[in-house]
Amino acid sequence: MRVLRLNGRTVLLLFAEAILVFGSIVGAVYLRVGVDDAKFELIDRYGLWKAGLATFFCLAGFYLFDLYDFIVMHDRRELVLRLVQALGLAWIALALCFYFYPGLMLGRSVSLIALPLALALMVGWRVSIHWFLGHPDFGERILIVGSGNSAIEIAREVLSRPDAGYRIVGFVGNDAEQLGKSLINPRVIGLTEHLNDVVKSAHVDRIVVAMGERRGQFPTDKLLQLSLAGHVSIEEGAAFYERITGRVSLAMVRPSWLIFTGPGRKAKYASVSRSIVHRAAALVGALLSLPIVIVTAILIKLDSRGPVFYKQERVGKNGRPFTLIKFRSMRTDAEADGPVWASKGDDRTTRVGRVMRKIRVDEIPQFWNILRGEMSFVGPRPERPHFVAQLAQEIPYYEQRHLIAPGLTGWAQIKYPYGASIEDARQKLQYDLFYIKNHSLVFDALILFETVKIILFGRGAQ
Repeated sequence: MRVLRLNGRTVLLLFAEAILVFGSIVGAVYLRVGVDDAKFELIDRYGLWKAGLATFFCLAGFYLFDLYDFIVMHDRRELVLRLVQALGLAWIALALCFYFYPGLMLGRSVSLIALPLALALMVGWRVSIHWFLGHPDFGERILIVGSGNSAIEIAREVLSRPDAGYRIVGFVGNDAEQLGKSLINPRVIGLTEHLNDVVKSAHVDRIVVAMGERRGQFPTDKLLQLSLAGHVSIEEGAAFYERITGRVSLAMVRPSWLIFTGPGRKAKYASVSRSIVHRAAALVGALLSLPIVIVTAILIKLDSRGPVFYKQERVGKNGRPFTLIKFRSMRTDAEADGPVWASKGDDRTTRVGRVMRKIRVDEIPQFWNILRGEMSFVGPRPERPHFVAQLAQEIPYYEQRHLIAPGLTGWAQIKYPYGASIEDARQKLQYDLFYIKNHSLVFDALILFETVKIILFGRGAQ
């Protein structure tokens, strides 16, 4: 599950598809009622505004079906299937709107013309775009400076994203014995001492530096010359890795990263405004969910013996412990033998508990933790002190996830499947560190939208 990232290419794609869908609806009006009546429908009866509303529903449907994720959409058959599903969902939602608000409807039978027209245009457009992005002659040509594990890992991530618009021309290193050797697929095509010549001959657009700054081995002068010349973009390897994967590589993290990404004076003001927004949203959520809370409490009492709420100590911001509140979804003797990681298909879960976890109803009482300032809506998942002590010994930089308040949902929760092992915790930490480095209210909103999508499709819950 991936979240929509608003880079320049995604914004351009959104804009182009908005024009296509909007144009399909306007074109359908002309085809259905004729040129003379179309002007009346579109202008006098606010048809353009209605077409804009329908376009919004369609784009929302595309988002729900991951049609803005270039990594997911490799298979053209899958692409067409998702387009049909997304447009179908959008038209069903529009039909409901027309039923309750008939004034929003555009003309007579316009939808019957606009739907196949929009589908045909979108399929043609998307197939063309994906062919263009996946073609070996297009895309930004990348040269990786370095030939170690970090360089290979960066190359592996780029190669796993053929539609991302990057083409690796090769590696350059310091070891002459590696020259011409294939490290993963691209070869070592030169040495750092000939960096300028390699950049010119390979027509490089971007250099990704993935080697340590060892004295006498790092090509400082050559990289400085290329940077000042302005003919090629130069990017540090860890930053490039973060940008394309949405996570921080623990193997590439250096102490300086922790120093220079620490909270500054502006971050304090941003933190206060973020806390206010999250608490206000929690208050609204608590009031709106009150009927669900009452029904859930009754079902829990009818299903099994024990309290309605489950309280457990968790580690919060700056390592301070707090008491997390959830609806009880397990038997009362679930941890009679001590703390145990939850697992997929956990047999300790009650019948009502399985349903609550599937639709995330068990998380609703955490609104109280947010109101108390112990949690935020978005942040790293709060862990128990027992597991924090264990993981901090096994995983470097694990304690850094407590730099901000834990969240009801988070970047790691939506990007990585539910895990119950040290390796899973290591992988999720990389996403947590990325969020800590880049968190903002806009980023929080995107994560919340993605969480809603996960709940609607019933994916990711345990």
